[in-house]
Amino acid sequence: MPDFKHFKLFKPYGYLSQFENNQTTRKNKKKLGELYDFPEGTMAIGRLDEDSEGLLFLTTDGQMSEIVRSKKTEKEYYVQVDGEITLDAVERLQSGVEIGIGGEKYLTKDCQAFRLEIPPNFPERSKKIRDERHGPTSWVSITLTEGKFRQVKKMTAAVGFPTLRLIRIRIGKEFLDDMQPGGVVPVPSFSL
Repeated sequence: MPDFKHFKLFKPYGYLSQFENNQTTRKNKKKLGELYDFPEGTMAIGRLDEDSEGLLFLTTDGQMSEIVRSKKTEKEYYVQVDGEITLDAVERLQSGVEIGIGGEKYLTKDCQAFRLEIPPNFPERSKKIRDERHGPTSWVSITLTEGKFRQVKKMTAAVGFPTLRLIRIRIGKEFLDDMQPGGVVPVPSFSL
């Protein structure tokens, strides 16, 4: 039986969710391999945009990728949005909103969403978001079982509250907990 390796990572702001740079224009992108000495064959399961942060699984087991990315596995995000998000906007997020995916209109599936009354206490991001002079911000939790391209950002924009910061805090039963940006934890397996 193969000896697969699994890792939890707090992907920091400004890193690509990959090990090789496939970009032809900007070659100076930061990649996951700069954070830890991962074994050969390690791959990220799913992605977080370069400007998104949070929990990312890595593994040497390609079969695990299919399980984690399945629609049965919940992914929870804490999202800082521009403005004081309203109850109406949260309810619209819960019942599905229309976004664009690949030039086509797409209605997101029902999801869990609620406003976080107490802002989460995450470490400061390497690039400042903005300051209070630009108006208030608020935080919302969004839990999905699907993962379309930039879906969470498109959803908050569709209800009138553009995303300023996005942090994935949970995949299945695995949480970000008290990890710090760039932190890597080897795990025996993932709790989904």
